[in-house]
Amino acid sequence: MKTSGIAAQLYTLRDFLKTPADIATTMQRVKAIGYDAVQLSGLGPIEPQALATILREEGLTAAATHVSFARLCNDLPALIDEHLLWGCRNVAIGAMPDEYRNAAGYVRFAKEATEIGRKLADAGLTFSYHNHSFEFEKFDGKTGMELLYNNADPEFLLAEIDTYWVQHGGGDPAAWIEKLSGRMVIVHLKDLGIVDNTQVMAEIGVGNMNWARILPACRAAGVTWYAVEQDVCQRDPFESLTISLANLHAMDWA
Repeated sequence: MKTSGIAAQLYTLRDFLKTPADIATTMQRVKAIGYDAVQLSGLGPIEPQALATILREEGLTAAATHVSFARLCNDLPALIDEHLLWGCRNVAIGAMPDEYRNAAGYVRFAKEATEIGRKLADAGLTFSYHNHSFEFEKFDGKTGMELLYNNADPEFLLAEIDTYWVQHGGGDPAAWIEKLSGRMVIVHLKDLGIVDNTQVMAEIGVGNMNWARILPACRAAGVTWYAVEQDVCQRDPFESLTISLANLHAMDWA
């Protein structure tokens, strides 16, 4: 089983993951494109053992997951068992609930997430937070991102920086990766382009982001998994994943 590399973030393919049969077919296609790992996200209902079988049969590593805050709070033992079954060491949450998105809420979430991360660490798992752009709203001169990471224990709440959303929020992706160096095991890579004077998500290397700075920053920060994601594609999502993977290899990502 791989312990580092490029993973396809399956949220990109959520429309092709509705049933167990869909999941099996999609995993086959992801492997055929050239990915050896996936981040589990956006899947329809499937039994954990059935998913483990598909991953094993396709030779795919579960690099990380995205899980809901409700499960982290209310169903943590079962969630831990699932990750151990899949051989997946890295748990991530896609966003904090709406009620935490204020100055006091960021601090409260940081404390609660630290305790969740502590329990996951006891089971040999990591816990990361995935940002969007709302975290770049400022409260008395500090962004939500700063409030979150300044108030969480760096041992138990890691960062899953999403390059597009940092840029979308007016931040510098490379600078944030550098700022959180040593606190990241997985990064989300997607590009930002302009079409008809509108910001769009683009395949890596197709948009305008500064990959010549971002990728070296990831290496220096100790990132082990590079998750390719595109929430909205301008073409077939499988083609988008293919383009991003080819361009990452051309950039000598490692």
